[in-house]
This record gives sequence, C-alpha cells and structure tokens, in this order.
Amino acid sequence: MATKLIECVPNYSEGRRPEIIDALVAPFQGRRGCYLFDYRADEDHNRLVVSLVGEPEPIQDALIEAAQVALRHIDMNTHVGGHPRVGAVDVTPFVPLRNITMEECAALARDFGQRYWEETKIPVYFYEDAALRPERRRLEVIRKGQYETLKEECLREERRPDVGGPGLHPTAGASVIGARKFLVAFNVNLGTTDARVAKEIANAVRASSGGLCHVKGIGLALEDRGMVQVSMNIVDHEKNAIYRVLEMVRMEARRWGVAVVESEVYGMVPADAVLSSAAYYMQIAGFDPKQIIELRLLEMMGETS
Repeated sequence: MATKLIECVPNYSEGRRPEIIDALVAPFQGRRGCYLFDYRADEDHNRLVVSLVGEPEPIQDALIEAAQVALRHIDMNTHVGGHPRVGAVDVTPFVPLRNITMEECAALARDFGQRYWEETKIPVYFYEDAALRPERRRLEVIRKGQYETLKEECLREERRPDVGGPGLHPTAGASVIGARKFLVAFNVNLGTTDARVAKEIANAVRASSGGLCHVKGIGLALEDRGMVQVSMNIVDHEKNAIYRVLEMVRMEARRWGVAVVESEVYGMVPADAVLSSAAYYMQIAGFDPKQIIELRLLEMMGETS
C-alpha cells in the first residue's frame, strides 16, 4: 500500500524563550515517519511555527507530546504578542501531500481533534475543510477578539468549541485544528516605525477588506528591528502569486512615502510559488518549471521508484 504523506504546520504561542522552544520542537526530532523540515520563532509575534512532513500516525503522536509541553509552560493569561491567537497550541492544519485526499485530511483532523481533547483537555474548533459549521471555515472568524474575548464568549452557543468545553482551558485556551491547501506565509517589512502604515496597507491588500482574493493579512510593529510588517498568508498561490502580492504592498507603501526593506517567506514554500515570481521579475518568456534540473531529476526519480 502506498504511504500517505501529509504536511502539518502547528503554531505555538511562544517565540521568546529558547528553552521552551527547544522543548516544543523536541517531539518532532528523531521520530520515524515524522520529519521536521523547518521551525521558526518570532519574538515580535511571540509565536513558533513548525513545518512537518510525514505519515499521519507518527505526526499525531508527536503533536500530542508537544501539546503537553505547551500545557506545562504557556499561560495564555500572561501571553502577549503581535500575532492573533486563541491558545497555547493555536492552530494545527493538516495538508494533503501524497496518496491522501483533502477529504481524508478533514476526517483525520476531526478524529485527531477528539483525541486531542481527551488527552489534553484543551477544547477544539475545526476550520477550513474540517469545519463542522460553514461560518467557521475561516480561521479569522474563530479567532475574532483573540483569547481575551473568546474565553468570555465561548459560553455562547455560536462561539462554543466543537469538541470539549464549554469553557476554555484555564491556561492553554483553545486550539484550532483543520485541513487546508498549502499556504504561503509571506511577510513584507517596511522602512518606518509607524504601525498605522502597516495596518492600512494590510487592510488594502487582504481579501476580507476588498483587496486581493486568497490573501489574509495584518499589520504590526517590529519594535526590536525599528520597522513595521505586513504579515500575510497567501492561501492559494496559484490564483494570487507572491509577486502580485508584493507589488501591491509596494504600490500602497508609496502612498505613504515608505520603502519596502525586505520580504520574508516563513516556513516551507512550494517551488512553483517561488519560481513563478522569479520568472516574473526576470521577465523569462515561456518559462517552465521543468527547466529546473533538480525538479526534473526528482520527478524522474518518482517515476522510477
């Protein structure tokens, strides 16, 4: 039977204490069938993003172990950071990679959510393709008002968790678990300390405010770096390429007399998402990703394995 492979990108509300970050990442290291591809902690966001690829069962076992670490060390009542969040283990998406469908990933997310509640007593909300309610497909709807608001409103029927509750965990809050397509976490840093500029640009760019479809975004200050950031998720890079998003941010920044200092791709990214932007900026006519020798070799290896 062909091995099923998924990507999983758990996000933890911790980006400042190296010893806790190491403890959160440890369950994903050296585990058969679970491969740690990348992890990044951001002090301004106060958030850790981990990128995993592997088989569903060992990834789920590792996620439970990491959640137990988060339970011991992260208290949402004292947590402060620039990124929206509702829990110590804020969000855990499952993404189909090989020999598994989106429908199977959605079922996997729901089954895991039940196990997660039973073993951690952290209530769960389901989102995207795993959502049990249509209004909860969008992550930002679940996280509206963040932890501080949700811990009060979760007792109302429309905001009750899908599993567990009705109240949140007293220190770990809630977790959002789901199934979704591959997204690109893309940040653009601007040469100003005025956070209002980043927030206005994010408002202009994101889909929910009438900007680019398939783009979510917030603006925040990077105080330690003396810049501001437009932090975005491109949830379908095939329909809105990275270069298009960057150029819209650049265009809006000119209105404020502000320059783009740099951009960041946070975590893993599909090759085509980067290559399409490289082809745009280099003005390569008729570019085909199969012209990249490493990608062609990988394709050939897959055909012969």
